[in-house]
Order: sequence, then C-alpha cells, then structure tokens
Amino acid sequence: MAKPIAFLGIGLFFGTGLGFLVAATSGVQLEGHDHGTATHDHSAHDHGGGDHAKQIEAGLPAPKLTLTIHPDGPQSRNLHIDVENFAFDPKGVNGPHVPGHGHAHIYINDIKITRAYSPWMQLSALPKGEHVLRVTLNANDHSQLAVDGTPIEATTSLSIE
Repeated sequence: MAKPIAFLGIGLFFGTGLGFLVAATSGVQLEGHDHGTATHDHSAHDHGGGDHAKQIEAGLPAPKLTLTIHPDGPQSRNLHIDVENFAFDPKGVNGPHVPGHGHAHIYINDIKITRAYSPWMQLSALPKGEHVLRVTLNANDHSQLAVDGTPIEATTSLSIE
C-alpha cells in the first residue's frame, strides 16, 4: 500500500508543476483576473507621498519641456524628455520643493504609468493602436510644476501597429 501512495504523491507533485509550466508558457492568466491590453494604472498606488494634483509655481527661470519619440521595436519606443532650466533629482524625491529640481510623470492615454528620473525612458509592450503620451514636470514633493497656474507639460501622439 505504501508504493501506490508514494506514486500518487509523486504524480501530484510533478503534474501540478507541469500544469503551471504549460499554463505560464501558453499565456494563461494565473492571477485569476484578466489584465487585458490596457496599461496598468499606477496612480492608484502610494508612491511615497505627495499630492499629485497640487500645483506649485516652478520659479524662474521657468523650466521648458519637449518630447521626442524614437523607434525601439514593434511595440516599444524610446522617449527623450528634453528639459531646460530643470534638473532631474532622484535623490530629492519625496523631499521639499527645490526650484528647478524634480522628476517627470509619464501618462499614456491619461493613465500614469511611471516616473522618470532622467531624460530617457523606454516605453515597452505598448498595445497596438493610437496613444496620447503626456509628460509633466513635477517637484520633489510630486506637485506638478506650473508657470502662472499653467502646468508644465508636453503631449504627443504615437501609433503602434
């Protein structure tokens, strides 16, 4: 009787592992829910404080922002965030506002996907279709930088075929 129980245990162990391996390699969602093709909304998570909706005057000289998209594969793009009068400051994140310092928030179709602490970002696994890319300049405390109440941001369109 001991052998059949041992074989049953071995079969269950290897069968379960093989089942998970087959499911994972075939694209089955093991989390129990469908992520679909939409970009994950990171704005719902706590990323270390700060009021993302609050604006703060940038100070002088006012930062300037332009965006350039470079191809990087069928569903990936490299984003260049060109700034003037602004320094990316990853060490200052979650700290007090320092004029001319901070980071950028990157949105695709009005969903925040990440922060940028340098001028180059790779946007990978973009779903096929038309997208609106928006980048905002933010202070160390995550407030959006503004000039006379107008947010400092840039928007561009991109198409993934």
